[in-house]
Amino acid sequence: MAHEASAGVELGFIGFGNMAQAMARGLVESGTLPGSRIHACAAHFDKLQAATARFGANACADARQVIEASDAIILAVKPHLVKQVTEPVRDLLADKAVISVAAGCDFAFYEEILTPGSRHLSTIPNTPIAVGAGIIACEQRHSLTPDDVQAFERLFSPIALIEWMDGALLPTATAIAGCGPAFAAMFLEALGDAGVKHGLSRQAAYRLAAQMMAGTAKLHLETGEHPGSMKDAVCSPGGTTIKGVAALEKSGLRGSVIGAVDAIKQA
Repeated sequence: MAHEASAGVELGFIGFGNMAQAMARGLVESGTLPGSRIHACAAHFDKLQAATARFGANACADARQVIEASDAIILAVKPHLVKQVTEPVRDLLADKAVISVAAGCDFAFYEEILTPGSRHLSTIPNTPIAVGAGIIACEQRHSLTPDDVQAFERLFSPIALIEWMDGALLPTATAIAGCGPAFAAMFLEALGDAGVKHGLSRQAAYRLAAQMMAGTAKLHLETGEHPGSMKDAVCSPGGTTIKGVAALEKSGLRGSVIGAVDAIKQA
């Protein structure tokens, strides 16, 4: 299905940093899009060549070359550089579907800086898209055509959960889905440390913790079961798990996690 859905698509990246490379890796390694159909430009051409070579993608000299070679454009530069980068190629972008992955750059922002009538969508992806387990939060307000939206969803749904929402909620989605992998990695590392403390090898502790996290997340996504019910199902009366849960509650796990999201929203 993924192969058929992406047949013939030429995808361009303006900016090829960590997020763009994660998206490219996910597309290529899942078989959704061959590297030969990916075109990218970046500020440092030598680094770009090395990065694109890993995916069999095409390194382009500049944004103009990327746009001319592509059907759709992923705008993946730092938010403060978006206006500077798009200004010289506004007219060319007017004929393409533009997908932004720059945090804080919403529909209204692109209406201001792009040519009137341009087709654009603001999104926030996260890094697990590299292994086909990502999230792309999408602003409901956009100017893509129905065909553009269908092509976007066919291209990225094999490697990410696509979640549409009001633009005002994108910053919260960024805090949870975009920043969340850092929090999850910290929890993974902490469980690993606990395993090592009690005799497990570092590699075994990380494998156990990682598979547990992946499996628990999959269980929720596939069943829709409330997280509290999932917790209760593991907690026998007077058992070991409830003692661990009590220790986490005493340490303020929930409050700490909510506080981390609050801190991001206030930054």
